[in-house]
Amino acid sequence: MAGVGFIAMVLTVVVLVHYYLWRRLVKDTTVPGRARVVLTAVLVALATLLIVMRAGERLTWGHLLAWPGYLWLAVMFYLFVFLVVLEIPRALALLAVRRAGRRAPEPEREPERVAVPATAGSGESAGSAGSTVAVPEAAGVPDSPDVAGSADAAGSAGAEGSRDTTGDPGAAGASDAGGDPAGPRGPAGAPVGRRLFIGRTVAAVAGVGALAAVGSGVRTALGDPVIESAGVRLPRLDPRLNGLRLAVVSDIHLGPLTGVGHTERIVRMINSLEADVVAIVGDLVDGTVAELGPQAKPLRNLESRYGSYFVTGNHEYYTAGGPGEWIEELRQLGVRPLQNERVEIAHAGAVLDLAGVNDISGGPADGASGGPDFERALGGRDRSRSTVLLAHQPVQADEAARYGVDLQLSGHTHGGQMAPFNLLVSLQQPIVSGFGQVGDTRVYVTRGAGFWGPPVRVGAPPEITLLELRG
Repeated sequence: MAGVGFIAMVLTVVVLVHYYLWRRLVKDTTVPGRARVVLTAVLVALATLLIVMRAGERLTWGHLLAWPGYLWLAVMFYLFVFLVVLEIPRALALLAVRRAGRRAPEPEREPERVAVPATAGSGESAGSAGSTVAVPEAAGVPDSPDVAGSADAAGSAGAEGSRDTTGDPGAAGASDAGGDPAGPRGPAGAPVGRRLFIGRTVAAVAGVGALAAVGSGVRTALGDPVIESAGVRLPRLDPRLNGLRLAVVSDIHLGPLTGVGHTERIVRMINSLEADVVAIVGDLVDGTVAELGPQAKPLRNLESRYGSYFVTGNHEYYTAGGPGEWIEELRQLGVRPLQNERVEIAHAGAVLDLAGVNDISGGPADGASGGPDFERALGGRDRSRSTVLLAHQPVQADEAARYGVDLQLSGHTHGGQMAPFNLLVSLQQPIVSGFGQVGDTRVYVTRGAGFWGPPVRVGAPPEITLLELRG
């Protein structure tokens, strides 16, 4: 039932976000007609693509939709972000246009004239019998037959009236326009042309911003990870362990958008660091051994003085075969899983305890498919020794601090992967990336060497970390 609820929530979010995009990118930028129908159909097709991609990702044909689907997911996300940011300037612009429209003065109208027949007065002729006289409508038309007045006034008025009724197109234009130089108005009170201009400007800015962010993010995500080097001081570290080097990598996320080259590059970069210990801190895969086994093969080439170690992440529990099959596969590749256990790293006559716990996504703490068991991994050890703990999620540091762990190495957060998502990650995890402190335990959170979902990283480049222990 929990899975059904999660799927329902995801579908609801997809529908609501696409409806919001339709309002801002289609409805606000078009008038009813063919263009609006076509753009609406395109947006509906893109929303359907996301749903179909997720439903069929375990099928062979579903992988064909992975690239376009995940790229649209990233574009959709940044369109949403930019449009939300632009809501305030958009509202202010519309308000300014409405107020300007209300303050616009009505253009002055000349008195309308009506034509009345001209009659001959005494004296000289007032004009031909068929001529007319234009009389201001406001003055009215008197009932007296002496409408024209004196002959001179009648003649002059007749001639003037003839010119006025045929030679002033401006007056007719003002009347046709309804006296509003801003043009026809929409239901919200702002001129339609100006509302379209504001809507199209907002859409253009959001579109350019989203495409620029995604384009740059794709290049970052598919490029080489950054090597982050740092020293970390541990108060209880035996001086003989000074300089011990740990290569830390997490969130490699082998999956439908990666290939064997992704793994080969990471292995090559780790080997170039000449580390004493290699730690793979969870979320290695997004699929089964049958699907992704070939992509994992290069891990057998990892080089280090005291071995390579692995702990499960939450994504190992999401695979159809569960983490058990990957635990066995990694053993075959020469990577030792630490399943709620610890090993001793003997170096220069001193010993460091290296422990690992399963991810909190597991069930009861029993075996490969279980969750973390800190007592089993850390209980009964010599507390005078320094201890380094591998735990996928930074939030596990609360428990690690209670067991006196000196340093916890974690991943999971991707550093946010796509800013400003890092702001949301900080609501769940105590540390998003880099160093932090939980109680007396130092914590280092790596941004991970891969990506999950969209092949996009904005503000959080992929990372391989080299830590040097110091007393």
